[in-house]
Amino acid sequence: MGIPRNTGEGVDVLSERAKMMRDAVEKSQSITDNVVNILGSFDHRLSALDTAMRPTQIRTHAIRKAHGNIDKTLKAAEVILSQFDISRQAEVKILKGPHEDLESYLQAIEQLRNNIRFFSNNKSFKSSDGVLNHANSLLAKAISKLEEEFKQLLLSYSKPVEPDRLFECLPNSMRPSSGSPGHQESSGKNRLSNSNAEQNGAENAVFTPPTLIPPRILPLLHDLAQQMVQAGHQQQFVKIYRDTRSPVLEESLRLLGVEKLSKDDVQKMQWEVLEAKIGNWIHFMRIAVKLLFSGEHKVCDQIFEGFDSLKDQCFAEVTTTSVAMLLSFGDAIAKSKRSPEKLFVLLDMYEIMRELHSEIESLFIGKACTEIRESAFGLTKQLAQTAQETFSDFEEAVEKDATKTAVSDGTVHPLTSYVINYVKFLFEFMKYSNSGGVDGQNSSGVSRSIVKDRFKTFNVQFEELHQRQTQWTVPDTELRESLRLAVAEVLLPAYRSFIKRFGPLVESGKNSQKYIRYSAEDLDRMLGEFFEGKTLNEPKR
Repeated sequence: MGIPRNTGEGVDVLSERAKMMRDAVEKSQSITDNVVNILGSFDHRLSALDTAMRPTQIRTHAIRKAHGNIDKTLKAAEVILSQFDISRQAEVKILKGPHEDLESYLQAIEQLRNNIRFFSNNKSFKSSDGVLNHANSLLAKAISKLEEEFKQLLLSYSKPVEPDRLFECLPNSMRPSSGSPGHQESSGKNRLSNSNAEQNGAENAVFTPPTLIPPRILPLLHDLAQQMVQAGHQQQFVKIYRDTRSPVLEESLRLLGVEKLSKDDVQKMQWEVLEAKIGNWIHFMRIAVKLLFSGEHKVCDQIFEGFDSLKDQCFAEVTTTSVAMLLSFGDAIAKSKRSPEKLFVLLDMYEIMRELHSEIESLFIGKACTEIRESAFGLTKQLAQTAQETFSDFEEAVEKDATKTAVSDGTVHPLTSYVINYVKFLFEFMKYSNSGGVDGQNSSGVSRSIVKDRFKTFNVQFEELHQRQTQWTVPDTELRESLRLAVAEVLLPAYRSFIKRFGPLVESGKNSQKYIRYSAEDLDRMLGEFFEGKTLNEPKR
């Protein structure tokens, strides 16, 4: 487009264009204003709509919340109703009693306990107190029936053990060959050697405790016991168990031949009768501890599994009377008037108590059994003390016996055989006695002073014995040598063993020769001087 030739004409054109532009802007502004007005109208309408919808929203939220509360209430009601249903089911089973279906009965008790816990934790339920009272009353009845079931079940399967059945549980070598369990083929001076042989066999033999209650019944008794303990009925339970099992155990011992004898009863007996009863008592002790008490302990282990203190208490209460009945006889013998003929039976009784020491210690454990353990170990010490005192009496009698009268068997002194057994006891007792604390397998933990004291005691006793025995006379050469050999067979192995175990404790100190005065060879040589009839002033060989 060219520049207008006429200036006025150009101005008109520009003015016209400016006007057109102004009109377009005004039109655009008008459209904008109209749009703004329209949008303002929408905002007003939306605000009005929101105001109109708010009550509906509030009502909808309230309805939803109400529905949630209703659901929760229905669920809570469903749980409560289910607890009522469980309670009714449990009540039906409990009212039937445990005899027909014990397992179902125990499940019902557990359901009832859960029911009580539920309502105890939901006290807001207005009827919870009434429900709890009813449930607790029902539980008390259930436990009462449970106690009766336990008592009847235990009573039904608790029977005394017949002697023949007990003998079958003994090793073959210990089963009685005659009608009496205490039958002795020998007595008097031969008793000690027979007892030692039997003891050695007993320590290595296998004893099989009898089955006192059938194995299939024990788990049921355990479950019943568990429920009673959970209900807090421990003492009622202990009483039932003791009153049922204790008389059965006592009757088993009575059938075996065990008697409760006092010191006066023992004093009135003829020696032959008393000796036989002592022999029987030794067998009874072994049978009671290794079979009856051991079997009773196994029963307690299974019924009271998980309740150790209760187990120890029940075992102690069941066995107390039976143990007392056995120990009373031993105590009566130990405290009766001493006499030389009782020497060997005292040794037998001491040996059986020593043999059973570890088993008594392992069976009668815990605080509840303390009195029983102390009674048994006290009898062992009393028997040892009485034996020592009897030996002292015997020694004094030998010293005072000055007779020179020859006898028909070759001028052998009447007390010679007793003296041999005296020597045997001296070293057996030194070996086994607990009083010195040196009866272990090695010297660890043993006091040097105790070992020294033992050597000094041995030296004094042996020297006194040697002095007396060398003055005694056994003219028959063969008999004299056999007597020396009998003493040597007991003395020398025991002495060598003692030297080997405990000699190093003394040898490592000063003046060891003061305590280890003799070698085994020295003792053997000195034993060779026994029964030579030497005078006190005659020089030694």
